[in-house]
Amino acid sequence: MSSSTLSSELLSLQRERFIRLGRRALWRLAGGIMVLWAVATLTFFALRLMPGDPVLAILGGPSGNPTAETIAEATREFGLDKPLPVQYVLYLGRLIQGDLGISYSQHLPVTKVLAEQSWPTLQLTFTSLILAWVLVLTLTVLTAGRQRLLCRLASLMETLAAALPHFWLGILLLAIFAFGLRLFPPAGSDGWQTLVLPSVALAIPLAGFIAQVTRESLELTLDQPFVLTARTRGLSDFSVRFKHALRHAILPGISLSGWAIGALISGAVVIEVIFSRKGLGRQLFQAVQTQDLPLTIGISLVVAAGYVFANILVDLLYLWIDPRQQRNSV
Repeated sequence: MSSSTLSSELLSLQRERFIRLGRRALWRLAGGIMVLWAVATLTFFALRLMPGDPVLAILGGPSGNPTAETIAEATREFGLDKPLPVQYVLYLGRLIQGDLGISYSQHLPVTKVLAEQSWPTLQLTFTSLILAWVLVLTLTVLTAGRQRLLCRLASLMETLAAALPHFWLGILLLAIFAFGLRLFPPAGSDGWQTLVLPSVALAIPLAGFIAQVTRESLELTLDQPFVLTARTRGLSDFSVRFKHALRHAILPGISLSGWAIGALISGAVVIEVIFSRKGLGRQLFQAVQTQDLPLTIGISLVVAAGYVFANILVDLLYLWIDPRQQRNSV
């Protein structure tokens, strides 16, 4: 076979691979749009069916003592005098146009609130995810397939870490390292020091969960023939684990990373409140309390969109690392 023929066949295979990835991405994107619609719908009706009057929330709550005329005017202005199905259809129409409305509690465009609050949450989420993976790789690669006692101790640590509630770990870290040792500030969002304790509180339980899956996969991979072949070639144990075994063993952990981002964002709701950080989580907590419908739906959609986007990227990354999986893809 000539080099030109071989080169054309490789290009053809590469083109087919990209086409399959593109089709998979389109199907995932279509499913993501349905998820966003479901989130907007469920959030809309859940908040509308909550006890309390949203008009009073708009006017500052019962303590604002609004007059009957003011309540009637606000009801007409925000379209709350229309039947619920009509309100729903009108709101979906505005969402399709990219109009998320005005926050009832802050009297600002929801898009502006999201622009101001998204970065602290993204910073916390990705810092926690990176820290979790550092812990996972350090613990599993260094202990998997070692002495039985060492493996059992490491596995016990992973189980305990996965069982720790975010809020309990956050309060514990706050009490020890902020109020006790005074090594880190107890609250705030300015500077890297304020990011340490919240990230650790989110990363440790996630690391324990991912490490359990990665350890099992790595131990099975270390017994595969290609790993034994790599050892007979004289490669060091470090090279065998990181350059050969890890690429195959890490696939289950990568598939969980999309779910992990969603779990981190949901955990950030509690962590941002505990550490008094800016972010979407704290804003969502306050918006639900004040029945701020536009802001609640806006934050829910942003969180859902981030979750969908992360899962699409993780899915494509999984297929790129292991092309064999593309045979079962769309």
